[in-house]
Order: sequence, then structure tokens, then C-alpha cells
Amino acid sequence: MKKVLILTTSTGLGHNQAAKSLIDVFEKNDYKCIKYDFLDNCSKLLNDFLVAGYEVSAMKFPKVYGLFYKLTNIPFINALSMTIFLLVKKRLKNLINKEQPDLIISTHPLSVSVMNSIKKDGLKTPYFVVTTDFKAHYTYIGKKVDAYITGSEYTKQSLIAKGIKEDIIFPYGIPIKESFFERDENIPHIKTQDYFNILLMSGSMGLEDISYVLEELLKNKNKLRITVVCGNNKSLKNNLMERCNHEFPNKKLHILGFSNDIASFMEYSDVIISKPGGLTVTESIAKNLPLIIPFAIPGQEKENTEFLSKEGYAICVDDIKEINNTIDSLIENPEKLNSMRDKLKSLASTYSILSIVELADKFLKKD
Repeated sequence: MKKVLILTTSTGLGHNQAAKSLIDVFEKNDYKCIKYDFLDNCSKLLNDFLVAGYEVSAMKFPKVYGLFYKLTNIPFINALSMTIFLLVKKRLKNLINKEQPDLIISTHPLSVSVMNSIKKDGLKTPYFVVTTDFKAHYTYIGKKVDAYITGSEYTKQSLIAKGIKEDIIFPYGIPIKESFFERDENIPHIKTQDYFNILLMSGSMGLEDISYVLEELLKNKNKLRITVVCGNNKSLKNNLMERCNHEFPNKKLHILGFSNDIASFMEYSDVIISKPGGLTVTESIAKNLPLIIPFAIPGQEKENTEFLSKEGYAICVDDIKEINNTIDSLIENPEKLNSMRDKLKSLASTYSILSIVELADKFLKKD
């Protein structure tokens, strides 16, 4: 049985979700999988600092995070900043020597510089990198990477612009659960047709800005069925339930915490309102669900927004107070929604998580 080592870490939930989706498909195809949080296992101090630093800066000081993202996208500064991750090199190298994987895959860019260094030392094991956003940051760049898995042709071009050879880039889609590609044939019959169905999501960290979005949506005069997913932010969920403990005219409101049923919620929805994290966006693309973006963390989410709005996959709302104008426009012009769905369907047709396994098979046969 072939063995694959999947490297991830916990700055946001998306990288771990991508790793889990890869494990599911590889194990179904007779691979043994090892998921390894390379920071937490190699340097607890560095892991705690980076995970907490990411959450605090992204949530509380987004402009500072955006500036850091921009600076580290400059090759020279990126190379300097990545030297700190060589601290984890020895332990990761020892793990690789112990486990002897046939293939290594990174779902987090911070592992790329370490793996690149290990490969330079002579490691022959094929190494894949999954880009979990739609524009590649310099942190993803490594001369010893054997294959890149991307979420779009646009991502592929952003890698080429940074010097990566076209023939090692494969736009198979960011790995997500297979349930997002499944269709419930009963939906047209049981969906609430009288109401416009909105899925309002905050991301895994529970971005509190969704409370302002909900406040505006509840003022809308149309019949809206709103499902709010607050992620891991329990105080946000409790706060919203407290504030919304009475009925609102023409509204059906459901407030939830973290959920594993997002695929089902998307199936029942007409639009999703969310920040544009790479995994959530990919899930909505797979479900052909138009996306409205009322907020984005500076950095990769801003870049995701630019790509999605330019290609007609999403609508960016610069001012939350204008969100009802966007909702009204979509309700009054269903052909606009249908046009967006068609574009999303076309992009989703290029996605195939199984193709990643088939690519692995080809590499391992070559060796």
C-alpha cells in the first residue's frame, strides 16, 4: 500500500479541511494517509504564536495583517521571513525518514520553504502543493515542488507569473468534501419557493461583521429565509439569538453555530453571503451557488474577491448598508442569478479531486 504524508497547520480551518478531503479520497483509493500538523508537532511555541497571531491580526487588526501579507509577497522579504520555519526542519526530516512516505502533499504554504530545503538536501519523494486561495502568494513558491494543485486557471497564471513552469500546474480545484458535488433531486420539490433563501456564513472563526449584515437583511421587505452559521464563535451565536428572539415580518430565521451540514444548507439556498475564504468559495462554486461578499480580510481574501467579482462568480458589496439593494436586484432579476449559476457550473466542471489521486499514481509509476 502506498503512503502519503499530508502537511497542514491550523491558521484558519480551511487548510485542515482540505487535508481531510484529500485523506478521504486517497484512502478510498488504497493509500495509507498520515496527516501531520508540521508546526504544532515540530515547535509548539512557534505554532501557538502563529495561530494566535493570525487569528488576532486577521480579526482585530486586518490592515496590519494585510500589510504583512503584502510585504511577504515581495520575494526578498519573503525569503527572509521564511527562514524562521527552518526551525521545524529537523523534526520534519526525521518524520519523513521514519515514515518513508511515497508522496508528500502540503495544504499550507508555510510548509513549502521547509520542504523545499529538505528536497534540496536530496529527498527524492514527489512533493505536491495545494494552493488554497485563488491568487498564489510567494510563500507557495518552491523550486523543488513537483506539482501544484490550483483552484482555477487564474491561479495557474499567477503561479506562472512567479516563475513556476506551466506543465507542473494542475487546476483540479481546491480539495473539498465530495458531498459538495452531490445533488439532491428532491430540492426543487421541497425548497421554500415563497421565500428567497439566504445562507449567511461567518467563516470558522465567526466573523462578527455578520451581525451587521443580518441587521440589514431583517429590514428587507421581501420574504427571506435566512440561515446564519456562526462558526466556532459561541458568543456571536448567543448574542444573535438574544437579539433575534422575536418574529420579524416576512422572515424565517435560523441561527446555528459550527455545522458539518454546510453542503445541505447550500443546496437549499439561492445565494450565500460570506467572506471569501478559499474553501468556502470552492464549496459554493461546486454547488453553483452565487456568492455575495460584504467583507474580506485584506490579503488573500481581497485577492479572491477581485478574481471572483471580475469573472462574474460573485458580487462584492462595498457598503453593508447597500446589501438589500443587491438582494432586491437578484430577486427582481432572476436571469442574473441564473447567469451566475451557469458561470459557476462551468468552473465547477473543471474540478476533480480524483484527478489529484490519478496524478499521484502517474508520479509514483514514473519513480
